[in-house]
Amino acid sequence: MTITSREAPPAGQVLPFWESLMAMFGIAFVVMLVALDQTVVGTALPTVVAELQGFEYYAWVATAYLLASVITVPIFGRLGDYYGRKPFVMASIIVFTGASALCGMATSMPFLVLARALQGIGGGMLVGTAFACIPDLFPDSHVRLRWQVMMSAAFGIANAIGPSLGGVLTEWYGWRAVFYVNLPVGLLGLVFAWRYLPHLRHQSHAGPIRVDWLGAALIGLGLGSLQLSVELLPRHGFGAGTVGLLLLAVAALVGLWHWERRSPNPILPLDMFRNPGLAPLFLLAVLVGFTMFSLLLYAPLLFQGGFGYSPKEAGLLVTPLVVCITVGSILNGRIITRVRNPNAMLYAGFIMLALACLGLSQATRDMSRHLLLALMLVGGFGLGFIMPNLTVFAQQTAGRTQLGIATAMLQSLRMVGGMAGTALIGTLVDRRYADGVRAALAGAGANDWMPRLGDPQVLIDKAAQSGLLAQLHQAGHNGALLLEQARLSLVGAIHLGLVLGAVVAALGIWLARRVPPIKLERAVKQATMAAE
Repeated sequence: MTITSREAPPAGQVLPFWESLMAMFGIAFVVMLVALDQTVVGTALPTVVAELQGFEYYAWVATAYLLASVITVPIFGRLGDYYGRKPFVMASIIVFTGASALCGMATSMPFLVLARALQGIGGGMLVGTAFACIPDLFPDSHVRLRWQVMMSAAFGIANAIGPSLGGVLTEWYGWRAVFYVNLPVGLLGLVFAWRYLPHLRHQSHAGPIRVDWLGAALIGLGLGSLQLSVELLPRHGFGAGTVGLLLLAVAALVGLWHWERRSPNPILPLDMFRNPGLAPLFLLAVLVGFTMFSLLLYAPLLFQGGFGYSPKEAGLLVTPLVVCITVGSILNGRIITRVRNPNAMLYAGFIMLALACLGLSQATRDMSRHLLLALMLVGGFGLGFIMPNLTVFAQQTAGRTQLGIATAMLQSLRMVGGMAGTALIGTLVDRRYADGVRAALAGAGANDWMPRLGDPQVLIDKAAQSGLLAQLHQAGHNGALLLEQARLSLVGAIHLGLVLGAVVAALGIWLARRVPPIKLERAVKQATMAAE
């Protein structure tokens, strides 16, 4: 049935103002749920690892979430195109908040990784459907950019309080509180989505739809095997297990390519990758995901493990990064409709992101905190200039029929980049830190202490440090010097990872030239929609 209301909707949107406002509040709470989780968990993660004893799972806490999201984002992006997005938005909130409760109850790192994977399923459902609700409600790109200020505000609130909240909760109530904080936010989002978000769907896609479950399974098998092989490579080298996982990943990804070419309803629409307007945007999404997730995950470890800051202090330093993503998005919305060449914002964003990574790769414990804050601010503005434009450009290029799947693919590929970034930099940090500590211990004739100092979690756990220093002193070693050398090894390892992030961002500057000139035109007519 068609939309009916006592008030005619303004041009460029499908609902009257009040209904649009309430619907956007519902979407904003959903977005806050995902943004809040990303920011508070990053700050608390070093403390989590120190308590649950498992630094080898450090990157997996993030990549398990991302891997599950990568698989579910395109599935529910496609289903939302056909059946409407509201039912999936509500289901995703339930899954996400339930998984958050499980994360808070984790008693070991493997338990936490599995709970984060379930949380990633809910997060993928959220991303695959909630972001695509906005162009459904506002087909006109100019109108959409004005309403997206609410989304930026939602991100702003979550990003402003997230890092500091994560640090405060971790210090005062323990790290489990950073997961439990999702429960009230999820409940509020569920109420608003159920009450105010309209059920919009395309009439032309009625009838049963077959989901490409085989394609989803091949994506999961390929990316999961690749991720696991990268994690095992530093510790086991090119052994039978690592090589077997690499071969399995290659076989799964090649099988995925052949299957998607002949699947009647592919989860990975290969024709979109051949679209000259969408392909470079997809590549840029991978690059920005690589750099963004690397910063969010390893900047807190640098500040806490490398510089000795408390979780609260680290949270305050990370805050400008995440807050300025929002501020940059708001400024971008004001600027991009007024400039002749909207593509220029992508160049500006990647330049700022590269400078932030490069500057942070030279940071030391003695560096002014104001300078550290400035570097995080520049990185945040860079991300704020990139991410909303990738979404708007892709939606403008894809058109109404592929809007949902294009938006989902963009978000999914950003998560693939995040997986690659956290895995590669995590492997690099793990290997370089271990080599540095091993060399320091060999020089002091203290090789037997490698199991204790070889795990960076000792640099975060103050109680463990006190006990270790006493034991080293009793054994006749200079414990303070060895601990400082371990700290310097961690800083150097993370610095190298941030240099890699800067190189990836610089590659984004070069690839941005392949994006065809975008012209943000006003919608001439709205797509035929139905509301239930």
